[in-house]
Amino acid sequence: MLAISENTGVSDVVFDPRNPDVIYAAAYQRRRHVWTLINGGPESAIYKSRDAGVSWQKISKGLPEKELGRIGLAISPAKPTTVYALVEAANGESGFFRSTDAGGSWERRSKYNSSSPQYYQELIADPFNADRVYSMDTFMKVTEDGGKSFKNVGERFKHVDNHALWIDDRDTDHLIAGCDGGLYETWDRGTNWSYWSNLPIMQFYDVAVDDDKPFYNVYGGTQDNATLGGPVRTITDHGIVNSDWYVTTFGDGFQIRVDPTNPDIVYSESQYGGLTRFDRKTGETLDIKPMIAKGEEPLRFNWDSPLALSPHSPTRLYFGANRLFRSDDRGDSWTAISPDLTKRVDRNALEVMGKVWPPDAVAKNASTSLYGNLVALAESPKVEGLLYTGSDDGLIQVSEDGGTHWRRVDSFPGVPPSTYVSRLLASAHDANTVYATFNNHKLGDFRPYVLRSKDRGKTWSSVAGDLPVRGSVYAIAEDHVLPELLFVGTEFGVFFTRDGGTKWVQLKGGLPTIAVRDLAIQKRENDLVLATFGRGFYVLDDYTSLRASTPDVLKSDAHLFSVDRTALLFVPSTPLGLREKSFQGEGFYAAPNPPFGAIFTYYLKDELKTLKAKRQESYEELEKKGGEIRYPSWESLRAEMREHDPLAILTITDEAGNVVSRVTGPVDGGFQRVAWDLRYPPSNPTSLESEELEPWATAPRGPFAAPGNYKVSLATWVNDTLTPIGEARPFRVASLGGATLPAPDAAALVAFQRRAASLQRAVLGAEQAASEAQARLDHINKALLDTPAADPTLSREARAIEMRLKDLEILLSGDPTIAKYNEPVPVSISERVSVIVDGAWASTSTPTRTHMDAWQIASDEFAPVLEQLRRLIEVDLRELETKMESLGAPWTPGRVPVWNP
Repeated sequence: MLAISENTGVSDVVFDPRNPDVIYAAAYQRRRHVWTLINGGPESAIYKSRDAGVSWQKISKGLPEKELGRIGLAISPAKPTTVYALVEAANGESGFFRSTDAGGSWERRSKYNSSSPQYYQELIADPFNADRVYSMDTFMKVTEDGGKSFKNVGERFKHVDNHALWIDDRDTDHLIAGCDGGLYETWDRGTNWSYWSNLPIMQFYDVAVDDDKPFYNVYGGTQDNATLGGPVRTITDHGIVNSDWYVTTFGDGFQIRVDPTNPDIVYSESQYGGLTRFDRKTGETLDIKPMIAKGEEPLRFNWDSPLALSPHSPTRLYFGANRLFRSDDRGDSWTAISPDLTKRVDRNALEVMGKVWPPDAVAKNASTSLYGNLVALAESPKVEGLLYTGSDDGLIQVSEDGGTHWRRVDSFPGVPPSTYVSRLLASAHDANTVYATFNNHKLGDFRPYVLRSKDRGKTWSSVAGDLPVRGSVYAIAEDHVLPELLFVGTEFGVFFTRDGGTKWVQLKGGLPTIAVRDLAIQKRENDLVLATFGRGFYVLDDYTSLRASTPDVLKSDAHLFSVDRTALLFVPSTPLGLREKSFQGEGFYAAPNPPFGAIFTYYLKDELKTLKAKRQESYEELEKKGGEIRYPSWESLRAEMREHDPLAILTITDEAGNVVSRVTGPVDGGFQRVAWDLRYPPSNPTSLESEELEPWATAPRGPFAAPGNYKVSLATWVNDTLTPIGEARPFRVASLGGATLPAPDAAALVAFQRRAASLQRAVLGAEQAASEAQARLDHINKALLDTPAADPTLSREARAIEMRLKDLEILLSGDPTIAKYNEPVPVSISERVSVIVDGAWASTSTPTRTHMDAWQIASDEFAPVLEQLRRLIEVDLRELETKMESLGAPWTPGRVPVWNP
């Protein structure tokens, strides 16, 4: 094991491809502090092990004897004795080094070094050409002469900042590159690149939401992929696609604020205080970054500078450097309203690892934020001009008069001095309450720091409660209805508390373990939006059930929560021509829309279990306690075999109390959600088998219910016992609108569609009955041949019934004979009904005259056909089967055998 010192890290490890016991490792000295990361030191070197890491030997002959920094290594698979090193060194001695004797000595081949060793410094050797080596850099480099010279591989229409490369050992022109922009592939060594656009791996620093209607938009600042905006949902069947998103400003994206009175005005930020005003209508951007006056001291903006939009004026902005600025005209002009609100510490005078480092130390202050700047900012929604700022050197400053006077707070219980203030949140419920989160991970401290002050920052107390001891906190949000309901984003997920910070619960529900860097609450929809660092945005739709999750509710066996959100009725469009991704393939990325329709949330204290599951669970408990298991009785085993699976049933009723639909939901313990699609049940014949739909097919569905008021109730079905749960919950269905030619009378539209559904039920049922009658006749024809006592006249009778049945099927379903020869087929009853269902149920417009005529014609034609079919099946076919039974014919489907002992 390679162990040098507690302050030494390993920047690269490579293995000899022909001898896995031979390992090369590059070690570097780590100088960690809150304001910088510097690689280098006297122990930075290259080491070699010949015994799979048991022992190590330093191999540095020919390497610079100056201070070394980060080192990248590569072994040539074509010639394993050739080892390459990209070495960062002080005093201009960095360069690309090669050893041709397995590390025995090194030769500096060129002065090339990556543009930012702390970010790149990775080498990948070609599998067959020992002189070809790729270097990960802002622009990917390659050498064809063993490091004497380097050239750009090519980044045309590809993102820069490369970190990983795979070389196809069957075709070395085939490369896959990983960079800040994602994953790219080339088949001609970088002349042309293709991009994998279906990987949801965006790293978001910050998130904001607007109040646009009918669906709000989500904005986020990304790691080196601009600041982006897009809808939280669309009206399309395929969901939210890449083309729904737009860039508001380029660079590394950060904080965003949207005018609450006009969602087309968006304030966007890039690194080091780049601030723009984006016009969503035109796509225009205007730079509005504040600048110092002539002769003033330079400003220090953070990589992620704090931006706030005043809750008291939609035109007022606050923006933080080391001083705080205010604009009352949307950024057209700025006024500094504070002195320097940091400690004004000279980072170059601070000791790191016991000493002050000179300016020519390796990577001194390179690729780090300026130190001593504001990183958190808030204005009280309750008191105009009550301002809070937080700095990267651990200060919170408070002004109660809009910036005229400031009060410094530099000590917080349980928080190490100079800890980064990651967020400030002024309470929307109490003018004196403010929350602060601190993040000390840069000093190896990953504890969660969440504090609250009830006296405008004079005194503080921890509300971290039982948050996991390892999990730095990045952000905090407060519910706008329940003051005690708080959310925090941490390194390992998101947590909430209902008691103001004593007990915290992790929210999962499909959220991966990922850093949650920021939180936003969309108040109108009661949605919680998360910005994750590596998995894009996540949205918890309508979290109102968390407000209602009191201890009494959680102790109850089951609970149905209120339905506060209006269900919007519209027909999801299919712009791709077909549902979901159509024929676009899996490369077409689409984030799913929230479930369509009315969303119901319920809670089950425990899983609804079958008798068998309960018995098996009791056995497990007995075994744990050392008890004796007794074999169950046959009666109990029989009851287990006959029992149906438990159900959670939600029943939707209209204002008159009529049942509109029933939906079933999960029976697992915990919180569950079910969506009703706002439609009546389909009229198709019941099937116990699921059938995979063809891409152009539509799943069975009923007509839409009318906009209006409804109720939903919950019941459980366990062991043949239906148990109602609580009271019915009212909710509302409203039309989204937007149709160019909407039906003027929604009630009349629903009435026609329900009449059509009634006709469809009968027609499809008749077709199924005819099909089953044909199956019975097929069995009858065979059985009559197997019955010695059967007279031939019975076969002729069966054949006559069959011919009548086929004539009726032509009227019902169309003429298969004419269709076989590809000639025009007369319109059948079923086809007319399909025209109505397929052609009119996907629209909120008035049915056409063609649809109404189709219904009338189909109704007129179907009545006599149905009567004839009923007589054929219930009278004629049954009489034939009775005769067969009297002759002792083999059993056929549709009859019960007679037996006389």
